[in-house]
Formats: sequence, C-alpha cells, structure tokens
Amino acid sequence: MTQLRRKLLAALLLCWAVVAGAAPLPATGTVEVLFTPWDDAEGAVVRTLGEAKTSIHVQAYLLTSRSIARALQDAKARGVTVEILADKEMVSKGDNSLIPKLAAEGIPVWLETRYAAAHNKVLLIDAPGAHGIVITGSYNFTWSAQARNAENLLILRGNPALVRRYLDNWQRHRGDAEKMSGTN
Repeated sequence: MTQLRRKLLAALLLCWAVVAGAAPLPATGTVEVLFTPWDDAEGAVVRTLGEAKTSIHVQAYLLTSRSIARALQDAKARGVTVEILADKEMVSKGDNSLIPKLAAEGIPVWLETRYAAAHNKVLLIDAPGAHGIVITGSYNFTWSAQARNAENLLILRGNPALVRRYLDNWQRHRGDAEKMSGTN
C-alpha cells in the first residue's frame, strides 16, 4: 500500500471515529464543579448565561427556575439567539414549566417526543465560536435542584471540540423534535 493510500485510510478512519463518537476528546480548558445544595449552581448558570454574546442552545428536561428563565429572556433582549429543546411530556404536564412563557415571548422551542424521557440538561453558550461553553450535569433548571436536591453541575470552557460535539448532538435532537406551536 502506498504512503498516500495509508494516509487517506488513516484520515478516513479518524473521521469515522469522530463521527461515530468513538474518538476521545483532548482534555483542554477549565472545569468549574458545583454541588447543590451547598454551591450556588443557579447563580453560576445565570452568571454564565450573562456572558453569552451570540447564542444559547438549551436542552432541558424541566425548566421552572425564574432566575434562569429571566437570564434567557435578558440574553434574547441583548440580541443573543436563544433556542430551546425540551421534553414534551414535562412541558405539557408540568404546571410550573416556564417553557410556554419563553415560547410566548418569541424564543423558539422544539419539543422532543422520540424518547421516553428527553432527560438532557445542557446549556451551550456561543457554541459555534472558538470560546464556547458547555454547562451540563444532573442539575435540572429548577428551584428544587438548587434548594432541595443533591445535584451536580459542570461548566466547561476552553474545549472547542467538546462544544462542537455537544452542538452536533443538540442539532441532531432538534432534527427529531417538533416545533412548539406559536413559536418563531
């Protein structure tokens, strides 16, 4: 096998591994770790949302935190593109869900219906850019997650490959979701 063919085969295998999710990502950047109820995870989420310059992609099982909803509204008012994926069942049966209110205020919402539970809790901030941030963990975007539950939250910065993987996953989920009626 020629050297060129070996290089092409290696490149194809690497691309396949990345697309298949098999390739580990390099450990770069910083990790902020918070545990509730001891740490102010909600405050950290709100502060980090306040840093958004271009976009926020939300993937939420449940969103009842008024502070986080307000931070999303404030970001939209600053000209940041905000888009939400949410679990359809939790939006429809959750009396305290703020997703319908955010949708009514012009934030596009897609509802996930394919899964028994769309249980992701992810915020992507400025994901398409070089300085994107991933927020994830067990932490639901609720008052109870901060005040009553034992939850964890990671804020990951400085790892563009990781942010890209999360954004690709968000977009794949949006492709399977249904647009919430009455949203942009």
